[in-house]
Amino acid sequence: MTEPWLSGPIAELDTLLAPLFYSFEQTRQELDERTAGLTADQIWARPHGITPIGFHIRHIGGTADRLTTYMKGQTLAENQLAALKTELEPGASRDDLLNAMRQAMTECEAYVRTIDPATLRDRRGVGRKQLPTTVHGLLVHLCEHTFRHLGQAVTTIKLVKAIDNP
Repeated sequence: MTEPWLSGPIAELDTLLAPLFYSFEQTRQELDERTAGLTADQIWARPHGITPIGFHIRHIGGTADRLTTYMKGQTLAENQLAALKTELEPGASRDDLLNAMRQAMTECEAYVRTIDPATLRDRRGVGRKQLPTTVHGLLVHLCEHTFRHLGQAVTTIKLVKAIDNP
């Protein structure tokens, strides 16, 4: 499989915005492939007390939603704060988790397509303390944060499979 970032420019998208799309697409592809056939018990397993696969998938989507809000210059709504507190709660199926993640990514991508690259240096605040960053800072963080949790999910998937099939 060719990684998305090697697939060439994305039509009608400034190259400074493209890394987000590449990271999201690779995350979708890898999680679709690597979680295929996993049961809900495996998705929510916590071998050696580590964070479950389900959390990472849910957190990737939740983070896309929250950081998009900050890119827009807004503060988080109560439902976003409440969702953040439930990311570790087990129970959701693989398909439900992946669909929710995809939906959040699609909504983020739709917003990013509207960003004028001239505004990438515009200041934004994060969290209740409105910690300083920029639109570009949020985009970069969203890319690296997505990949960080993808990597953690992949490692946990390998561990869960190894435990179940020694």
